[in-house]
Amino acid sequence: MATTATEERIKRLKHHLELENPALSQAVQYFQELDAIARRIGFISHDDSYATQISWWPVVAVLGTFSAGKSTFLNEYLGIDLQRTGNQAIDDKFTVICYGDTDQPRQLPGLALDADPRFPFYQISEQVEAASKGEGKRVDSFLQLKTCRAESLRGKIMIDSPGFDADEQRSSTLLITDHIIGLSDLVLVFFDARHPEPGAMMDTLKHLVVETIDRSDSDKFLYILNQIDNTAREDNPEEVVAAWQRALAQSGLTAGRFYRTYSESAVVPIEDEQKRLRMQAKRDEDLGEIRRRIEQLNIERAYRVTGMLEHSCKHLRDVMIPRLIEARNVWMSRNLWTNVIVFGLAIGLFLYVTITGDAWDGFTFLPLAGLDTTLQLLVGLGVAVLVLFVYSRLRRLAGQSVLRRLQRDDSLGSDKASLVRAFETQLGAVFSPLLPGKLAGWSARVQKKLDKLIGETDRMVQALNDQYTQPSGVEPKKR
Repeated sequence: MATTATEERIKRLKHHLELENPALSQAVQYFQELDAIARRIGFISHDDSYATQISWWPVVAVLGTFSAGKSTFLNEYLGIDLQRTGNQAIDDKFTVICYGDTDQPRQLPGLALDADPRFPFYQISEQVEAASKGEGKRVDSFLQLKTCRAESLRGKIMIDSPGFDADEQRSSTLLITDHIIGLSDLVLVFFDARHPEPGAMMDTLKHLVVETIDRSDSDKFLYILNQIDNTAREDNPEEVVAAWQRALAQSGLTAGRFYRTYSESAVVPIEDEQKRLRMQAKRDEDLGEIRRRIEQLNIERAYRVTGMLEHSCKHLRDVMIPRLIEARNVWMSRNLWTNVIVFGLAIGLFLYVTITGDAWDGFTFLPLAGLDTTLQLLVGLGVAVLVLFVYSRLRRLAGQSVLRRLQRDDSLGSDKASLVRAFETQLGAVFSPLLPGKLAGWSARVQKKLDKLIGETDRMVQALNDQYTQPSGVEPKKR
């Protein structure tokens, strides 16, 4: 039974996927099991879920510079004039576009995205608020949802971004752009063929191109040189493409290629018939390849979700747990030495004062010797309580010093918030023994559960392969 708003939404997501794709519904169940493990240790709160950190539908992001023709491309792909177009900045919002069941397109506020885990901006306002104080409350100012009845949208989500200019972007816009890039299955990066000046574009190239070079999923980026028809008057239009390739090479990108496109509805008249046919053939070829990549996402989605599940499980087991154990071992070491120093000094001072004060007769402590047994027990109990209080305070202080180190450690990257949360959970586990490698909520039994989850992801991939591949070449028997 769901106990939080997030769990209730995940429950609805699972029910929806049971009808659409049972394999993905099983993946939701595995994400819930992973959530339970992570919550025990403290990596996520009771209202968080790994299932909300991915998009359950294929996401195509359309990014690029001002006046690059992003909205025009989307309108032609959808077959509907959904997005406003123009040479200047028309819309400064990120627009999520999905299939709707009415003939009339609808526009919904950003809240519709921020509160629904099925969409790629679930709880994005919290991230924006953390990056820019006060911005998270203005979710409707930078997000909107549009729906339309376009067959090409079935089973997928598209995101139209505002024109990109890294010099002028707010930190919240850059954060959302990075968020989109991370979760998208395909990223279409549009450039305006009319403006190949690399100097003016370096900031844009840096954020949209340079930082994608070393990504393991760099093949999901398609670089589109749009409005190439404007170069028809050039003696050698291919030189325009070469100029852009040189600009990318200066940014460090030597692999990949440009797709050359233009809008048929806004094409610049090309008088040279041979040149027009050549450019049109190239455009049709590249547009066809872009469309095929988009349609292929429906098959790739299940692999992507399964891969994210496996990555999350392995990252927790192989990266997060060892880092947390390392931090806890530092805490254990600091706690040990702090207690040795403090209690050593206290015992030494006590012995010095009592010995010089002639409070001992051999091994008999004279102030206690004259008390009856009950009072001796009460004194002993009071000393024990005092020792435990001092120990707990020293333990807490040692832990807080390690916590501050984690909070300052920028090398942890995106893992820092989760590690800090988990370490705070360890600090709060009062009865957890400070032994090497021992974590509250982590045991051999829990590790066995996590290993089993990783094994299940392998079986899910094999089941997907059985749907789409037949290496033996033998047709499966029909029942």
